[in-house]
Amino acid sequence: MSGRTAATGHDARSLAARLRRTAWRHGKALRQRLRPQPVALHVFVAGVQRSGTNLLMDVLDASAATQVFHETDPRAFDNYEMRDESVIRELVRTSSAPVFVIKALCELDRIRALMDGFAPARTLWLVRDWRDSAHSAVRSFGNFVPQWKRLAQGDARDWRGRGMQAATRELLAALYRSDASETEGAAIMWFYRNVLYFEQQLAADPRVRLMFYEDLVQRPAREVAAIYEFLGLPGFSSAVAARIHARSVKHRTPPDIAPAVVDLCDNLLARFRAVAAGPRP
Repeated sequence: MSGRTAATGHDARSLAARLRRTAWRHGKALRQRLRPQPVALHVFVAGVQRSGTNLLMDVLDASAATQVFHETDPRAFDNYEMRDESVIRELVRTSSAPVFVIKALCELDRIRALMDGFAPARTLWLVRDWRDSAHSAVRSFGNFVPQWKRLAQGDARDWRGRGMQAATRELLAALYRSDASETEGAAIMWFYRNVLYFEQQLAADPRVRLMFYEDLVQRPAREVAAIYEFLGLPGFSSAVAARIHARSVKHRTPPDIAPAVVDLCDNLLARFRAVAAGPRP
């Protein structure tokens, strides 16, 4: 494991900004090694791919108290999936930072189990409007409709089908169309991965904070302050929030998505909004 090097998620910022970020990360790691502290909190960053989790990781990385592991980091991940629990525990044991932060996108079905196994732990579950998430997903990935068919037929060999309830699988089978667009397939993935939040009853778990991408990019000062308070992170400043700029928030329903799929995703998004509007656990 010592031969593997750290990696972060894709960074679309300017070269100068990336160099400043790299210098900060190296400087922070050096300071942590000089004054090591045992891990006191494990943080899981959850959400469907293309929901803004890289941005959220950047926000957490801005604290001097954190060590962050992106899903592109070979020390903690293999082909974007979290490595065996024993590997992660060794990373925790050798960490010099008091707050251990790790992505958990392919592990959405295991969030409660991960928090129980790595207590004390907290989770930030980030939701992005399904329209923008689907648009972004088809620009980055593909094969959504064949995956949809495979899952509807009962295949659970990889992370997409893990933890999927029978009712969700039956719904996917009822909605599947061989001529569906890739955007519709991406919307279906947004649904079946995000619905795991409710299937694990995470809305009632005080260790989990639900967040919205749109709030993070449009009201960064408020949202970043709330994140730092929830995690007990030191180092919040307006400069951290100022790094976030308004990004793509369009909410335009693609024309090639069946009305039943639009309703399905809209209803789930409304459930998330209802949780956010209710009292904090």
